[in-house]
Amino acid sequence: MPLSLYLVGLSHKTAPLAVRERAALDPLVALPAALRRLGVGVVLSTCNRTEIYGVGSLEAARALLLERGVGPAHLYEKRGVEALRHLFRVAAGLDSLVVGEAQILGQVREALFLSRKHGATEGLLEKAFQSALALGKRARSETAIGQGAVSVAYAALDLALAVYGDLSGLKVAVLGAGEMAELFLTHLKAQGVGEVLVVNRTPQKALALAERVGGRAFGLEALKEVLKEADLVVASAAAPHYLIHPEDLPRRRKPLFLIDIALPRNIHPEVARLPHAYLYNLDDLERVVQKNLEARKGEIPKVEALIEKAVGDYLEWYAGHRVRTAIEEVRLRMRRWVEAEMPEADPLTLHKEAGRRAHPLILNLKRQAIRRLEGPPCPAACPLLALK
Repeated sequence: MPLSLYLVGLSHKTAPLAVRERAALDPLVALPAALRRLGVGVVLSTCNRTEIYGVGSLEAARALLLERGVGPAHLYEKRGVEALRHLFRVAAGLDSLVVGEAQILGQVREALFLSRKHGATEGLLEKAFQSALALGKRARSETAIGQGAVSVAYAALDLALAVYGDLSGLKVAVLGAGEMAELFLTHLKAQGVGEVLVVNRTPQKALALAERVGGRAFGLEALKEVLKEADLVVASAAAPHYLIHPEDLPRRRKPLFLIDIALPRNIHPEVARLPHAYLYNLDDLERVVQKNLEARKGEIPKVEALIEKAVGDYLEWYAGHRVRTAIEEVRLRMRRWVEAEMPEADPLTLHKEAGRRAHPLILNLKRQAIRRLEGPPCPAACPLLALK
């Protein structure tokens, strides 16, 4: 019997943001309703994809997405081994917008948890998602697919760590109070920085961000004073002109590192000429990001090898699951045969001899079961298929 797993979904590869928004299933209302309608299924719904995994017929899952305003051209459907392989690629980060991104593994885990919570899982799905989670962990621990900064905020953090090694005790000034500033400060707080100084044109916004990250707030008029205190400056303010000029920086006994992640730039490039100032901008950070992305892409073949091994392992489990009754009958028959031939043998000897005789028959049963599956894997992926 073919592997009855299916997948229906859409992602950043097949649908624009407006379509993905319509397909998204919120975890409080839409997702529980969808699971009740499907009966059995796991829904993976993120900002970049909505995918429904299930067993049996996929018609209900397809209809559910079409009813939410998703055109057929935006959907992809996979069955059997290809659905399983796709799930493994997603969990490993190979199907993400940014290859190797870490968040997707937690999202796969949450999707399985919610399905369990609403009683919508069964054996095949449970095993498939547990295998996907184990694979995702292996991909990140045994390869470099998730290493290196691949966002500007992370690249800026990596740069700060490269410069200082340890950020604890440092005073960090952030110019701007928008999303990028908050993201960078979140990363910094996780590294144990000593003090955060938030500078913004609108003092109320500076205060709101400072309260969220446990820092001090300043208006733009205090920028020169803040620059006297800071060890590290990160600029991300939305401004049409430079906010920091060479004359704004006092001569210092210790160097000042400045990272300008704003566009247009916040820091005049001439600042880099000062003997006590070290300035990095978006071009510098994007070169780091691109280098790290290329390094991640070089790890893809290693991850794909892990995926094929995981597919083979799952199919071996599935084959044993499908022929479990037949396997038990073989074991029982061999036991009776050995008992009749060796009436004086002790129980351990009987058990070993019965197992030895049953082993090739059990392998043959599993091999036949795997060959009935859709799209059987290559012999390297599933050792049972390579047996003669």
